Amino acid sequence: MTSLAFAAAADRPQRDVVEVVLGFARTLRHAGVAASPDRVEAMLAAVAYLDVLDPGDVYWAGRLTLCGSPDDLDRYEAAFNAYFAGEAPRASRTNTRQEQRLAESAPLGATDGGGTDTEEEAPDLKAAASEAEVLRSRDVSELSVAERDQLRRLFALLVPAAPMRPSRRRRPDHHGGVDMARTIRHALHDGGEITSLRRRRPRPRPRRVVLLVDVSGSMSPYADALLRFAHAAVRARPASTEVFTIGTRLTRVTREMRLRDPDKALAASGHAIPDWSGGTRIGEVLKAFLDRWGQRGTARGAVVVLCSDGWERGGTELLAEQMGRLHRLAHSVVWVNPHKGRAGYEPLTGGMQAALPAVDHFVAGHSLAAFEELAGVIENA
Repeated sequence: MTSLAFAAAADRPQRDVVEVVLGFARTLRHAGVAASPDRVEAMLAAVAYLDVLDPGDVYWAGRLTLCGSPDDLDRYEAAFNAYFAGEAPRASRTNTRQEQRLAESAPLGATDGGGTDTEEEAPDLKAAASEAEVLRSRDVSELSVAERDQLRRLFALLVPAAPMRPSRRRRPDHHGGVDMARTIRHALHDGGEITSLRRRRPRPRPRRVVLLVDVSGSMSPYADALLRFAHAAVRARPASTEVFTIGTRLTRVTREMRLRDPDKALAASGHAIPDWSGGTRIGEVLKAFLDRWGQRGTARGAVVVLCSDGWERGGTELLAEQMGRLHRLAHSVVWVNPHKGRAGYEPLTGGMQAALPAVDHFVAGHSLAAFEELAGVIENA
């Protein structure tokens, strides 16, 4: 293959490469790697002198520019595998020379234009990355088996950030109120003279997140994706995240979701859920949740996320009553409806009409991009 440099690329290929790198950086940020704009710009400058169709060049250009600490390396490799749908190259002698050449180039110099032994077998990374970008916005109910498998790898990279709440505990800080005790203790070391003020500010703590996932028959095309998002939330904050499934009864699956492997966690949850693909009685199940868990404090001051399409076989009056009760108890109520992502959708079902007055955030849940947006809503709730 002929090397493709940004300086010699046509407008459209150049634009495609930039979009691929921006999409990869977005995936890295959701995986916990701080791929800041200046680091992304550095990667674009690096690949401008390399063969963007060579996975080795792309891998090392991104690794050298987008990773800021040793903790980022494992996340970077997992993100590279998932986003480009291929194995990241191992640290061979050729790759080591590429890494050294990139690290020592200031500014980066052009390559010698010679091809590698595996150039003819190199995958089209641009096409693979474009497919990953398309998958981000695709409805999960319409994906093929192969596309679902790739989407699972991308879901595994999600690291939802927990919402924070203020606490009574304080920590030393350069800003905030004066810490009189520390100020006086410091003054005693200076002969009793106060030379500087010690300050402190409240230490934020993670706010509890409670996810109620509808696993009824009407939600079966989205149940797998919703539970994978729940697993990512539990993996990120296991001590402050609770997961329940709702249908004709309430089932707590937090313990199963704490398994490290997402496939094993979903399999264990499937064995624990007795009403999978059954009916929906959201009002009755929500009442059971509030009677047993809400009074214990699980929902008190928490961000409660209900994932359902709103189809209710029970009375909507009971649902409206329990939603009002939940709204008074929780810090914020988020309703995730997969159908909201479809063009022309309106919440006309009886269940949604009864629930919406007590909902703070009404969001879609039909694609990976929608789940990334949901993660931001929960973080800022």
